[in-house]
Amino acid sequence: MPRDSTGDCTYSGGVTTHTHDLTFSETEVRKRFNSWDDDEPDREWTCLRILAQQAPDLAPRPLRRETAEGAPVIVMERLPGTPLGSGPLTSRQGEALGAALRRLFDVEFAAVAATGLGERRLGASTLRTHLVAWAAGPHDLNPLQEPGLVERALSGAREFLTKSPAPAFELSVLGIADLNPANVLWDGRVCRLVDFEDGGLSDPAFELADHVEHLAGRGVYDADALIRAVGLSTAERERLAEWRTFWAIFWLIMLLPGNGGFLRNPPGTTEEQAGRVLRMLDATPELQRGRRSPGRQAPTGTADTVVSMVN
Repeated sequence: MPRDSTGDCTYSGGVTTHTHDLTFSETEVRKRFNSWDDDEPDREWTCLRILAQQAPDLAPRPLRRETAEGAPVIVMERLPGTPLGSGPLTSRQGEALGAALRRLFDVEFAAVAATGLGERRLGASTLRTHLVAWAAGPHDLNPLQEPGLVERALSGAREFLTKSPAPAFELSVLGIADLNPANVLWDGRVCRLVDFEDGGLSDPAFELADHVEHLAGRGVYDADALIRAVGLSTAERERLAEWRTFWAIFWLIMLLPGNGGFLRNPPGTTEEQAGRVLRMLDATPELQRGRRSPGRQAPTGTADTVVSMVN
């Protein structure tokens, strides 16, 4: 099971998360990694270097690499701004975040590929396979307020994953992977992006589906507005709608008892996510074809259909 990204932080002269520690000076940030089994320091260093060359001022400029008590450290410039997440984005913030993601996606792909950077963690080529394994369980649902509701969502998710192949994708952009609002800095004018330890090659529709379904972005990101601000093509928007269901299932699994997200979120969060998943599954053509009565037309499953069902 991968780590989740629900903002598990403590603040005391720096920032400590379950993946890294941050310490700040007036001009620099030191990021000391607590785990690096999947080459997280190399991923982040490579992403920051290519962005410094191809999209300056979008992300921190990497300064140097160090080691502290055997743990890898990246030192980067300290950017201006404060993290998003204190409330819903204003229209200006949403437009600025869309522009930042567009700049990220527009980085010359040949230059990114030339670095040898691989696919982002939990990327489009592997997400469905992981979800099939994780959804299979067994899961102890007794600690939940409404175990029956969550079991229905899990059962529907298993059926969906059995009947639905992974949507089409093309690794054609550099992705940040984790767009927790805490990883977006707003200075009153522009948004800048931090925390590329999970970043890598990605598909823009897959990437944005991950972003708008991020649990920490609930009540912060306006999915419709952000999708418009990024400026996806019609084909990309349709792929995004398909990928959103997979990411919603991911968060349902992360919020099950025994997983970190269950402990880090208020009681009832798992049930809310279960309801969200069920609404999305109700709009899924693959499941509707097997459930509808003869002569009843199934929903089309377009981007607009799915967005209206979950927002």
